[in-house]
Amino acid sequence: MLSAMQEIHRAKPAFVKELSVILRSEECQPFARQAAGLQLKNVLYAKEEERRAQYLNRWLALPADIRAQVKILVVQTLGTEPFRPSIAAQCVAAIACAELPSGIFSFMDVHLFKVLEQQSNSILTAIVHGMRKEEPSVHVRLAATNALLNSLEFTKKNFGMEAERHIIMQVVCEATQCADTHVKVAALQCLVRIMSLYYQFMEQYMGSALFAISLQAINSDVPEVALQGIEFWSNVCEEEITLSLEAEEAAENNRVPEQVSRHYAKGAVPHICPIMLEILTHQDENDDDDDWTPSKAAGVCIMLMAQCVGDTILDPVMPFLKHFSSTNWKYKEAAIMAFGSILDGPDPAKLMTLVEQAMPALIESMAEKNVTIRDTAAWTIGRVLEICPEVVNKDGMLARLLPALSQALNQEPRVAANVCWALVALVKAAYDMACSQGTDSSGQPETYALSPCFEAMISELIKTTDRTDGNQSNLRLAAFETLMELIKNSPKDCYPVVQNTTVLMLKKLEQLLNMEATTTSSSDKNQLMDLQSLLCATLQSVLRKMRSEDAALVGEHVMNGLVQIMNRTSNNKGGGSVMEEALLAVSVLAETLSNGFLPYVDALKPHLMRALVNHEEPQVCAAAVGLVTDMCRAIEVNIAPALDDIMNTLVQSLQSPRLDKDVKVTILGCFGDIALAIGEHFERYIQIVMSMLIEASTAAVVTNPQDYDQVDYVDKLRENCVTAYTGILQGMRPAGSENDPEKTLMPVLI
Repeated sequence: MLSAMQEIHRAKPAFVKELSVILRSEECQPFARQAAGLQLKNVLYAKEEERRAQYLNRWLALPADIRAQVKILVVQTLGTEPFRPSIAAQCVAAIACAELPSGIFSFMDVHLFKVLEQQSNSILTAIVHGMRKEEPSVHVRLAATNALLNSLEFTKKNFGMEAERHIIMQVVCEATQCADTHVKVAALQCLVRIMSLYYQFMEQYMGSALFAISLQAINSDVPEVALQGIEFWSNVCEEEITLSLEAEEAAENNRVPEQVSRHYAKGAVPHICPIMLEILTHQDENDDDDDWTPSKAAGVCIMLMAQCVGDTILDPVMPFLKHFSSTNWKYKEAAIMAFGSILDGPDPAKLMTLVEQAMPALIESMAEKNVTIRDTAAWTIGRVLEICPEVVNKDGMLARLLPALSQALNQEPRVAANVCWALVALVKAAYDMACSQGTDSSGQPETYALSPCFEAMISELIKTTDRTDGNQSNLRLAAFETLMELIKNSPKDCYPVVQNTTVLMLKKLEQLLNMEATTTSSSDKNQLMDLQSLLCATLQSVLRKMRSEDAALVGEHVMNGLVQIMNRTSNNKGGGSVMEEALLAVSVLAETLSNGFLPYVDALKPHLMRALVNHEEPQVCAAAVGLVTDMCRAIEVNIAPALDDIMNTLVQSLQSPRLDKDVKVTILGCFGDIALAIGEHFERYIQIVMSMLIEASTAAVVTNPQDYDQVDYVDKLRENCVTAYTGILQGMRPAGSENDPEKTLMPVLI
């Protein structure tokens, strides 16, 4: 029985290949091709999640040449099948599901694009015909408009030809006037997308059609239509911001930019901005945070306009700010939102006087009865502190601001979450100003403006993390992140509080571990895991601030807690984020303790090995690789006894088709750190490592310069290969050694 199963397993690659051959062959009967395609799809895909994962892994385990041949045959089958629906298309989708997460689908991406590009003209003709205003069926017109929306990426050549571009723009603009709301919205979505893809061709249409169409949409009483009109100008602003940055980069490199901005936003601001400001007042106090409304979209559009046109935004917005003192809550909240939205863009020097005048009113607004006003005021104060941090230095500002923020931290979760963000901006501003006045050799200032209230701020934030409504508006996450920033940006005179915070975090971690043992509800367990993850992240912040001798006093306590967490995540499905944060915390401890970390290696190793083979959660595997690097730097040659198992696992991971390619790149760089740590002892691994580095170096070639993801990946691959070579060269050539790795490495480096 066993030999029969082994024979079937060996025959699987040939069987899969033969199925694709039959599917491709037009000489085979249609029913045979269809049956072969269906069987091939079933080899790749299953409806049940667990079986689907098994099938995908089985596909990735096939030899690369077999997979490549199958992909070629399946793509070539597209358009040749005499039956519908297309089985080949379903096979392509199944292969994509298996390969896209691993980053090995690019071959099919190119071929699929070519197939679609070759057929784009005939497809586009049918779409345009269906979009015509003469088309009697609204359903046909809607389907055609949506089809165009999904096909615009493939119409670059058509937009490059004036006659064809005119026809496309004509039917799209006509469709925006359709009485049917769904068609109108879809057509406006097309204009938004066209503006992103083909900005350089829009000048002749902006004045004659697009401006009026977008203005009409913005003024629509139908929210879905208004949203698209607002989105159109948000998109224009984003495009022109990008073009401005590209122009600056081109000027720095003494070259002409490929495209230039037509400054549509600057010309439209006097007409569009007043309407956007009025739409800000259409907010509803009961709006759900997740609902995207015209009022929220208008706030984003004003923000983008400010970034795009700079000082030009001030003239239309300044008169609206008189509503700061309005008794109508909608106008008051809208004015505060408008003020917060225009801060990033205009000259800060011009804003400072305005900011100084506005801050007292904003602080007073934190005590308003209306929750929406308080929420927006907290957000705007955060924006002020982030963009104009000098305001903190103004006389009496902190004395008025801190009590207001402290009180608001106890308000509704949505308000408290924005207060946390404001506190982050405040802490950074105070710390940067203190640093500008002088630091010690470690780069820390002696004190800063928040030192007198630092301990109280820490205490208030810890209380906030314990709030029963902390899950709402991501308040608990915001409070922990603020706590981490407060610790990170603390001066020397706050160090005793940081030490005490470490003890508090360890106690909270211990309490959580005890609670987990008695928790049965899956939702409660998920909340506990989230809390464990946040506590591990906070431990990282406090450990980074601690002196080595002080960290050594709590090192055992910290490791015991982290090991318990890692042990329990092995039995918890979905515990990847907790495991990742725990590994990162161990990395920080290793970095802080240096050689003092050695006693914890044995207890850590089983959990480290489990994380290194966790290819289904690449972030966990990446954290484990990073921990290996940090351990090498901390305990150096003392890591050698544990390395055989670690190196074997790293090599196997590089050969795994399931592991994310970016993690593999990190592993290559890790080899250099290992060599640097153990020196001549690395000789036992040099042969296999060199073969992999040479293979990776050879593969580090950009095949498509327009594919920025590929360019970034190849850059990282080259960088990590060089890092590995450097570590090997430095590590394996101690004084007096006869080993000279340069002979092997130099031809590769050259």
